[in-house]
Amino acid sequence: MSLRDQLQTALKEAMKAKAADRLSTLRLVNAAIKDRDIASRGDGGPEEIAEADILAVLGRMVKQRQESARAYEEGGRLELAEKEQAEIKVIEEFLPRQLDAAEVEAAIAAAVAEVGASSIRDMGKVMGVLKAKYTGQMDFGAVGPRIKDRLG
Repeated sequence: MSLRDQLQTALKEAMKAKAADRLSTLRLVNAAIKDRDIASRGDGGPEEIAEADILAVLGRMVKQRQESARAYEEGGRLELAEKEQAEIKVIEEFLPRQLDAAEVEAAIAAAVAEVGASSIRDMGKVMGVLKAKYTGQMDFGAVGPRIKDRLG
């Protein structure tokens, strides 16, 4: 079953179960995906975005909510931070398992070897390989400095 179908099924189940918070989050996810579909069509792309693009949208949504939760906690708004954390849990159900630190290091080493990277100029190639294989499974913001250390 495709990720898009899984999301639709979960949306229907949340409606039937009258799970308002879950339903709200799933509707936000679907709206974000539809926005990307529309943007893709406007750029002359396909009618629907690919599975990797959906994973990227979900990853961005998780990151936004993590930043919001952190800001709410710093501002003493714990009830809003908890709401953001609950949304993160719902979204993460549809993301693949996150790689641990050792797996990330192994993936970086494999990507460096695959493209024959030898200097910092090859960082874009390494990131391209990692994004193609591990979208949604690692935080590319944190991976960048690790690649720099390895190539620098």
